[in-house]
Amino acid sequence: MQWYQRRVAITAGSLYECKLNCQLSLADACLVVDALQPRVKEDLVNWFVDRQLTEYKSLFREYDEVSWLDKCDRRYAWLKRCFLEYEEDCARIFPEHWNMPGKIASDFCKVTRKMLEKQMKNRVSELDVKLLLFAVQKTQAFEKLLMERFEQEPKRELDSATDGETEKKEPESFHNAMSQCFEMYLNVYIDSQDVNLTELVEKFVLELKEGGVPTYQVGDPAPLLPSSSDLFVFYKKCLVQCSQLSQGQALVDLTEVFKKHLQNYHSSLLMPSLPNKSSGFASSLLKDKDNNKVAMSEVVMICIVLCTSEYCLETTQQLEDKIKEKAQEAYAEKISFNSEQELFSNTITTCLQELVLHLDSLCEPALSAMLKVNWSTLDSVGDQSAYTTSITSHLAATVPAVRDLLHNSRKYFTNYCLKFANSFIPKYVNQIYKCKPVSTVGAEQLLLDTHSLKTVLLQLPSLGSAVARKPAPSFTKTVSQGMVRAE
Repeated sequence: MQWYQRRVAITAGSLYECKLNCQLSLADACLVVDALQPRVKEDLVNWFVDRQLTEYKSLFREYDEVSWLDKCDRRYAWLKRCFLEYEEDCARIFPEHWNMPGKIASDFCKVTRKMLEKQMKNRVSELDVKLLLFAVQKTQAFEKLLMERFEQEPKRELDSATDGETEKKEPESFHNAMSQCFEMYLNVYIDSQDVNLTELVEKFVLELKEGGVPTYQVGDPAPLLPSSSDLFVFYKKCLVQCSQLSQGQALVDLTEVFKKHLQNYHSSLLMPSLPNKSSGFASSLLKDKDNNKVAMSEVVMICIVLCTSEYCLETTQQLEDKIKEKAQEAYAEKISFNSEQELFSNTITTCLQELVLHLDSLCEPALSAMLKVNWSTLDSVGDQSAYTTSITSHLAATVPAVRDLLHNSRKYFTNYCLKFANSFIPKYVNQIYKCKPVSTVGAEQLLLDTHSLKTVLLQLPSLGSAVARKPAPSFTKTVSQGMVRAE
């Protein structure tokens, strides 16, 4: 038994020595080839690589199930095994600077890309998002491994035996070497996201109808519609996923889908939420037997829409910047959300107009009451008139509430105060003209009332606030110049 074991060991050693000697002989032959014309070496390399890939082409034939996308990882496992066999059997034969594994990998990628292209063309009806994402992710992960192995190596210099010149060769590029073939089929992914977003916006509309106005505590800033942040979170996930698949036309196509559903979100949810811009949708959210509560609920809803529109406006710009950052330079210039940003900006303007209209409507009865006073028969000047008190009380009740609601949007609150002053003062001046005839005492009473209203209007931005802030110079100028006519 011991004799047999020794005999096996000697035989194995002899085979290994024979194999080693054979490899060394072939390595010497390669050095001779290296000294010949470059074409000789090129022909040898191509012959060897083609021999290595013959088995691969046979295993993954066109109509075999193993060739379909759901098993693409088996292709890459085959190449890994090929590298292991090369290291064991051939690494000592070929000079290192020939970079034979890199050449095998390069031709493997070219062959694989053509095979996958043909497969998808013939079975395009079987493609779906899940399958496509699986294939792309597996392929890109393997391309990354190839890049890490081969593209990190320095440029190799080959000494020519004939003329002594140095030939520099760039390492093969494996970026998108195979995954490029999926580019023309990414419309499957884009179309799927289009459907998902359509369903998502419909879900948002239904939730708002059923859930009503978002939870709000008096004195707190207006909350955003939760659906707005949910929409952009979904956008972010889509963008991250799509940018991993492609940095080219697919990102432009995805941008168009994003734009479509921003417009859809605006027209299906934001605008119908404004009380005066809908036929039943917003009013169903604001049902209440108390008219005062209904009015205040409308103000809250308008401010919610305004703040949500501001959030969408700012986040849309960030989205555009992020997509451009991920897209290839040639495609980045095609990406723009200007029209969608304009939509949200116009909605903010509409909201401010609605808030001003609401406050105007509260003051309208008091302005009408001015004409019911016989200003020519007043016999004494007393405290401010009842209409002035009514206007002041409406301002004191509404403006601080709007200020709280727009706490996180101070520039729009300032704009709101300015717009109201520009709307209210001309109406007030016009009512004064309609009060004729006016006696001297009546004129003095109107002057007292005007002074009281001017004082309130100048304090409008900080009305009811514990901290008295000096209004913007433009606002003070507007009020002062407008009330001069009344005075």
